[in-house]
Amino acid sequence: MNDVASFGANIQKTVLEATSDALGLAILVCDKNDEIVFASRPILQFYPIPAQFLEAGTRLKDFLGAIFDSGVRSGTAPETSRRNVNRDEWISERLSHHWRERFDVVERIGRHRWINVRKRRLSSGLGIVAISDVSEQKKREEQMQLDMERVELTEGILDSLPNPICVKDRSLNYIAVNKAFCALHGMTADTILGRSVWDLLEPELAEKFERSDRATLETGEIHYQPEQIVQADGEDLWVVTRKFRVGDPGKYLLVTCMNDVTDLVVGYSGLDDASSSRSPLEIKDYGLFAPAQNCYDPFRSIDMQHLIEAGAIIDPDTRGRQRILLITDAPALEVNLVPQLRRWGFDACAVRNAEELSAFKDACAVRAVRIDTLLIDGTMADALTLVSSWTSSPSLVLAKDWKPVELRASVLALCENGIGTLPSVEADGPADWDIIVPDVSLTGRPMPEVEVVVAEDNEINQFVFAQILEGLGISYRIAADGEEAVKLWQRYRPNLVLMDVSMPVMNGFDATRAIRALEKSASFQTPIIAVTAQALDIDIEQSKLAGMDDYITKPISPDMIEAVYRKFVITKAERLAG
Repeated sequence: MNDVASFGANIQKTVLEATSDALGLAILVCDKNDEIVFASRPILQFYPIPAQFLEAGTRLKDFLGAIFDSGVRSGTAPETSRRNVNRDEWISERLSHHWRERFDVVERIGRHRWINVRKRRLSSGLGIVAISDVSEQKKREEQMQLDMERVELTEGILDSLPNPICVKDRSLNYIAVNKAFCALHGMTADTILGRSVWDLLEPELAEKFERSDRATLETGEIHYQPEQIVQADGEDLWVVTRKFRVGDPGKYLLVTCMNDVTDLVVGYSGLDDASSSRSPLEIKDYGLFAPAQNCYDPFRSIDMQHLIEAGAIIDPDTRGRQRILLITDAPALEVNLVPQLRRWGFDACAVRNAEELSAFKDACAVRAVRIDTLLIDGTMADALTLVSSWTSSPSLVLAKDWKPVELRASVLALCENGIGTLPSVEADGPADWDIIVPDVSLTGRPMPEVEVVVAEDNEINQFVFAQILEGLGISYRIAADGEEAVKLWQRYRPNLVLMDVSMPVMNGFDATRAIRALEKSASFQTPIIAVTAQALDIDIEQSKLAGMDDYITKPISPDMIEAVYRKFVITKAERLAG
């Protein structure tokens, strides 16, 4: 007589084996008693264990013990697999993973081999484990990381060079610039990248440069031109500019290198023949050096001894254009916004403090120059005080997250309608002052890319932290030791740090001291919460001395993390808003 149950079991086994082969997976199925029901042969490709441990009826504990004894086991680096690792603890930890409803992890089982382990526990009690080889993916990721490191190294080398260098794509937009090129224009890399020469120079020069750029891109011939440049600081720079085409067909890039020959042209200091009227190069025709970009901005470079002459700097041909004065102590905002206002057709310049504002006001009065609109940086602590005496011009407070379209419309409305005369500082509120209110942030800080940094060396606790923070919708990064936690804090400046006190390389106390030392000059101090195994008085005292704000004890829970986040992040933001 045929055994129907046995026949059904054979069909199920056949289906599982076919599924394992078709998907390239190693599959393991165990019942609610933690005994193996099915194990596909590809498991032996990952773990060199005797085949008898894959037979039905084998206890899961024995199967894991065989993996441990093989020395090639997940969750343990190959170089430490032969060291003193507790066998029972390792097996117990893996058994606990099998009883989770779902568990996914990527682990290394060899020096160059990685696997993705996905575990699911069904409501019937059956546990299913699927193992796949992701070594190639990890290799690609490692290669990508290596490529990124090479890019960073290349950028570091370019930034250390004294000659201005820039790279443009086929659309002639800047995709890379070094520090010398940024200094030449008096701008940051972020304000240059993605833009074209038309955004930086006068139309005549922009057209000239674009012609030579396109000629080099199309023909591959090196462009050579001696040039005289006026830098952002007003100093002359004599260069020999060369343009090269690099890359493969269809993916050409344009590299421009400006070799600084200023010392050779104007002469070295201290030469014996310094009284000679000739330069060391004995240049007969300075006309060889074509006038190039003039990056000097008299308004941006204005200082106290020149302020009184500021009215004479204004071009008489631009008297019909509306004039805007920006008040900000942030160089980045000035560099970004003043050129933008000029592209919109306004005459714009900036002052940075009370002394410059007062001198500029006197200069305007002497020259009968009217400022049509006053733009005030809303992040300046004394913005209202600085402009309290300037009552004749419409005013606008600039939000930190200003939008170009909205700002342009607001400025035009003020210039045309004269809305927004500045009230006195003593008034309860600037009711007649057109204000763009910035979003509330912690003491002026923008919302960070990563809200919470977790310092935790235990893999299980890392997983628990990740699950809780993801469930709460909070962005996070996890550090495996204190040193990494400090680096992540420096990179992301999060709203909160959850710091395990006991970690390798650098413990939580030392990591907190390092962060506090780096924060001495900062206006915002990141809340750091100690995470301890148990609330011992000595740990709590050490936490306070290190500079931690509070502590929580393991095991952690969603309620615990949410309470800490609400106390040190949300409540503080609400208090600042109030």
